[in-house]
Amino acid sequence: MTTFTFAQLPRADLQIDAVYQGGRQGNAGDDPLGPLLKVSNSGGFRYRGKMDRFSLIVLTTGMADPDWPDRIDRETGILTYYGDNKVAGQALHATPRRGNEILRRLFEDAHGGVEGRRKVPPILVFATTRSWRDVEFLGLVVPGTSDLQVSEDLVAVWHTSAERRFQNYRARFTVLDTGSIPRRWIDDIISGADPVAKAPSAWHLWRETGQYRALRSRRSLPWRTRVEQQPADDQGRAVIAAIHAHFADDPHRFEHFAARLVELLMPEAHDVDVTRPSRDGGRDAVGKLRIGRNESFISVDFSLEAKCYGPGSSVGVRDISRLISRLRHRQFGVLVTTSHVDQQAYREIKEDQHPIVIVAARDIVELLRAHGRADLATVKDWLNLEFGSVPMR
Repeated sequence: MTTFTFAQLPRADLQIDAVYQGGRQGNAGDDPLGPLLKVSNSGGFRYRGKMDRFSLIVLTTGMADPDWPDRIDRETGILTYYGDNKVAGQALHATPRRGNEILRRLFEDAHGGVEGRRKVPPILVFATTRSWRDVEFLGLVVPGTSDLQVSEDLVAVWHTSAERRFQNYRARFTVLDTGSIPRRWIDDIISGADPVAKAPSAWHLWRETGQYRALRSRRSLPWRTRVEQQPADDQGRAVIAAIHAHFADDPHRFEHFAARLVELLMPEAHDVDVTRPSRDGGRDAVGKLRIGRNESFISVDFSLEAKCYGPGSSVGVRDISRLISRLRHRQFGVLVTTSHVDQQAYREIKEDQHPIVIVAARDIVELLRAHGRADLATVKDWLNLEFGSVPMR
């Protein structure tokens, strides 16, 4: 991994996944983004210019807030970033650093045609590394993605804290395929020179045409390890333990829970039907996924298998083979588990290209967090309310 020392920052290029070290004095002056980009030394939203005319915006994230799970998908080049209204008691746009107002203006301009896009400044994203004040460069981003409608890339989502409801923004950005960003472009931005002359071609392309050239990277291993399928933090592990405990004595109720997760994961899913325990034919639920829009859509059938396993158990080859054997031509499968799929089974799914979607423990936690159910108390309340008892069909 490339690392730039604190002394190198004023002349450093920006390289994807490089680490930019802060100082080691133990005070606010250790922040590396000041000497690197000439922005303020604190806050998730930092910028050069004024609210009505930005020349540069810098977003920072810790990637560790379970209530607001910022996330970068390196395979697709999509960054999910939450705004700064993270506590109850204030209006959506009335945050002290005006981060949500910045998001609103960015996306409004991005949707405003070529003249609007030309108002959008370069946006640089960094993640903290938990080592002093060091940061990692995630990339140059632009608002929106190629696969979302205008109404979907910036959404005000509801959240509950201490019995109070409030809204925050969930924004979707595309990380551009820029390679290394040269220092001379950063210096031009800081000095107020024309930002276009030395700009990366992917940024200039989006600015003039609206076309997204995303930075996509394939995994070295197409299947996930056990660690990658399990929750990454204590709160996530507690949530999965609570879900397992809630359904451990009644697997059929867990099938209803799994069906609900599928509806959250795939909003275009419909006619999801949990089968009778004695007549499921190896499938815990069946449903259809709508593909396409308006009158031109088609529906693709899928089968769901639900496994309420503890952390010491795994979904193995036998479980996967059972699901595969039930899939008819042009169907796909969904497997939901509170544990993980073992390596042999996962490898066979990928190498043999079986059409199966894996929803493991970490996926469940991330899916619930994305829909406003981040903390243990909220999840337990939801489980008791929606799955306290499921009538048998």
